[in-house]
Amino acid sequence: MANNLLNGFGRAGLYLTVFLTGASVMVIELLGTRMIAPFYGASLYVWSSLISVTMIALALGYFVGGRWTDKTKRTGLSLIIALAAIFTLLIPWTTRFVLLASDPLGLRAGAFVSSLVLFAPSLTMLGMVGPFAIKLSTSRLDGVGSSVGSIYAVSTVGSVVGTLVLGFFLFPLVGSREILVGLSISLLILAIIVAIYEQKWLGVTAAILPSILLGIMGGCMLPIVVGEAYAHANSKNFNILSERESLYGWVRVIEEPARDLRFLTSDASMIGAASMSDGKSRLGYQEIVGLIPALTPKMSRALIIGLGAGHMAKTLHDRYGIVTDTLEIDPAVADAASGYFDFKPTGLAIVGDARYEIGHLKGPYDLIIHDCFTGGTEPAHLLTVETLTQLRGLLSSNGILALNFVAFASDKSTALSSVSRTIEQAFPHQSVFIAEPGEDYNDFIFLASSNPIDLDSKSLFPDQVAWLKNRVFAVNKTQGVLLTDNFNPLEHQQVEKSEHYRHVLTDWFGADLLVR
Repeated sequence: MANNLLNGFGRAGLYLTVFLTGASVMVIELLGTRMIAPFYGASLYVWSSLISVTMIALALGYFVGGRWTDKTKRTGLSLIIALAAIFTLLIPWTTRFVLLASDPLGLRAGAFVSSLVLFAPSLTMLGMVGPFAIKLSTSRLDGVGSSVGSIYAVSTVGSVVGTLVLGFFLFPLVGSREILVGLSISLLILAIIVAIYEQKWLGVTAAILPSILLGIMGGCMLPIVVGEAYAHANSKNFNILSERESLYGWVRVIEEPARDLRFLTSDASMIGAASMSDGKSRLGYQEIVGLIPALTPKMSRALIIGLGAGHMAKTLHDRYGIVTDTLEIDPAVADAASGYFDFKPTGLAIVGDARYEIGHLKGPYDLIIHDCFTGGTEPAHLLTVETLTQLRGLLSSNGILALNFVAFASDKSTALSSVSRTIEQAFPHQSVFIAEPGEDYNDFIFLASSNPIDLDSKSLFPDQVAWLKNRVFAVNKTQGVLLTDNFNPLEHQQVEKSEHYRHVLTDWFGADLLVR
């Protein structure tokens, strides 16, 4: 009877089950980076970890599922889907504990172990669906090839649809935790439907009971999971004024009244800081950048890549009357800058990926401020010979490129040397300044131009000249590599920097901020 049913309605239901579980695999994998990125960053290491864990879990699911299905009489599929639902529901509840426990392992091992613990259980269960579906759909040995091909084709199509629906529709509208909770509820409903089929048409007594019991367990867990997601919003030391999950990370506006500070963060990067009392920027390196127009008088037009809180655009306009175009990839950052830091565009306010947008901009600009390299993940594609050459093409004949880069003064990983060598390939002249002399971990401002940069400009006061010269930094250019689109190991060179920065933020705000 079972085989006849599978030729019609039962087979269609089986394909729908495979389609939905295939979509679930990709939803969990893609959501994985949003759960881990606030702590470890959305780096190549995080993506490599998630992809590896997904492949490991699916391989294990195929193997265990194949063994299990050989020992059963076409039953157990509903139980597997129900277990996948419960493990999925556990992800947002356990994320905080797993990330904190894995932190001592470092960026690479920590990202892999946390991915393994959080996502492998549910993905393994979903991987077991395939072998069960193949056995249910195969009635004769000579039809096994067609059955296997059909099952995996439908599962793959489901993965494609799941990826597109998540990326194009769900991510911009719904938070990661809400999507995971919704997915787990959907899988529980699917498990109960499959259990009813198993009990009614396959003659399995009480097949629905395990799924119903797991469904009840999931319902009891749901308030705990939802409550845990919002249990760490504020502390006695700081308040979260705004929190928004965008396509690129968690964007937060945080106030710490005791220090008269308001911060703008994106995942594990602090991209803006201002005094609560007067609204002035509290990022030291911006004081250096604010003096650049005095080095080449008569600047009238600027471009900022990486808006942050928008303080630099305001400084350029108020101090020098410069009209500034801004380029920011994350609309949540742009909204936070306008809503909480009084940013008002004086030129074009472009929201989009910098590498794409700079190819469509029209110069010339007298000043380009490249400020995308904070403490978190390195957007390595924005610091290559090719990108810098594009930016030089947008500059006027006397224009200056100012690039802010976070690294160690001791250059433990040769990152500074690599950046300097790369800039040298695109520009004939460069000067480097350190934001806080005497500190190892620091902001470094590279000034690059087609002409020599005169620090003795008459537009600067003597004390400003002395202050600026005190921050001139000599980079060791004998180390490092040339960064290109073809070869760019910048993320690898900056692993120690990323780990250090994460610990600085956790020491300041507490770990809860990065693992919510």
